[in-house]
Amino acid sequence: MSSLMHPDSRSSRGASLRGCVRYAVMVAMVVGLACPLGAQNSAPSLTGDDYADILQLYFRYPVALDSGDAEGYANLFTDDGSFGDRVGRQALLEFVLGRAASTVRHAPLTPVITATADGATGMVLNLFVDVAQSPAVITRVSQYTDTLVKTPAGWRFKTRVNGSADLSGR
Repeated sequence: MSSLMHPDSRSSRGASLRGCVRYAVMVAMVVGLACPLGAQNSAPSLTGDDYADILQLYFRYPVALDSGDAEGYANLFTDDGSFGDRVGRQALLEFVLGRAASTVRHAPLTPVITATADGATGMVLNLFVDVAQSPAVITRVSQYTDTLVKTPAGWRFKTRVNGSADLSGR
């Protein structure tokens, strides 16, 4: 049917359609300026930099722990932070200093990070890998559940609990 239409009628319809689209875009822009996304959704959010910094925290953890760097490990936590029942900087230092040498290494997978009103929560599965075996062998899988806070020194663990991994898929 379009081939039977007069060429001028097609161009006027196209111009009219373009005008409607331009009008819809302008309305959307005005509504967007009047109601910014933050006003529509009051849920807590994290910036891209926050996510990057939190990922660095997660990936510094096994390096400090597996290398026996007690100071580096304790620096990943708030001063009153906890790992399981070890609460506070001194208890965290003693935990690392009291660990026996091992060929088992922590290999965290990608964490799931969720913004909260006070910072964030995180959950990450961790593979324990015995690097003395050839090829290396995964000896265990665990799950860390974390409370994270942003401090003047950056993101830190407030609480960290290690337990059995829920691999049920639910």
